[in-house]
Amino acid sequence: MAYAVVRIRGSVNLKTPIKDTLRMLGLTRTNHCVVIPETESYKGMLQKVKDYVTWGEIDEAVMARLLYLRGKVVGGEPISEAFVREKTDYDSIEELAKAIATDAVSINRIEGLKPVFRLHPPIGGYRTIKRAYKVGGSLGYRGKDINSLLEKMIEDRGHEDVKKE
Repeated sequence: MAYAVVRIRGSVNLKTPIKDTLRMLGLTRTNHCVVIPETESYKGMLQKVKDYVTWGEIDEAVMARLLYLRGKVVGGEPISEAFVREKTDYDSIEELAKAIATDAVSINRIEGLKPVFRLHPPIGGYRTIKRAYKVGGSLGYRGKDINSLLEKMIEDRGHEDVKKE
């Protein structure tokens, strides 16, 4: 399984080793998300920055939505089926999402695809950004519950506002 990692806290009074680890993960700003493979080195990095991020195992369906709505190629254009066919061994975004979610391919290895997803703050906000998820906060490991958080952050809010008016 692959981990989805979301940065929750900012960079004020951040110690240098933690700042460097967040930079190595690609999480330079709050509400940014990266998808990383489940390896020992990444697990060590996550333990180091556990007070600034939340993470868990991402589902294939949520990964596909993340790619469709928030996936970007170099240059800022949205990801397309043509890009996936040209740059990868997969025929559709769904197949690529399944491969990424099951660790068959790393998102960092796909040339031209940005590994960082810029997300909205979650609808309804975070619980608290100073406590661990296990004790009622938002930080640290949350397992499969990361998918519900990502759903709240992926939403395409611009179209919903237009429909209400």
